[in-house]
Amino acid sequence: MKISRPLARFPRMALADRLSLRLPRLDGSRNLLRDVWNLLSGMPGGKRVFSRLVGRMAPYTGTIHATVTVLRAGYAEVEMPDRRAVRNHLDSVHAIALANLAELAGNVALMYSLPDDARFIVSGLDIEYTKKARGTITAVGEPPIPRTAARAQYDVPVTLRDAAGEQVARAVLHSLVGPKPGSVSDRGHEVN
Repeated sequence: MKISRPLARFPRMALADRLSLRLPRLDGSRNLLRDVWNLLSGMPGGKRVFSRLVGRMAPYTGTIHATVTVLRAGYAEVEMPDRRAVRNHLDSVHAIALANLAELAGNVALMYSLPDDARFIVSGLDIEYTKKARGTITAVGEPPIPRTAARAQYDVPVTLRDAAGEQVARAVLHSLVGPKPGSVSDRGHEVN
């Protein structure tokens, strides 16, 4: 049974219930991150809601209070506000908060770009800090776009800049892409 009523008719429904009325199948056969972004990003406050959902799925990532502002195949922009909680003893943004932001930007960019039957895991991260980071930091992740779910490693470059546009860090995420368990692409492969 498919219900296709506008969300406005259900003001008291929980957000998850309201979203389920609009989302396609939630059985793992699709790219859920892409579907949720495409649904929420055009709504008022939708990018913030999306970012909070990502933070709930990955609680440590949620600690930096970042917001995904742009997301499309092969590209993501993520902003992290400057807060006392992400600062170090030198009154600049902590190195690990920057690494967390770089990982988030690279991960959402890659995940959005994956075929429906693929998944990934980060196997390494290289980061170089080029300047003390202060103020709102914007990370831009630009992964290659995997065309299949074939097992392969992808390097995802991420650049972090301050509000003046000056680079404060650059990173490369090393991510292993492969088929989701049970997908057509997974047949004939060992289960890890």
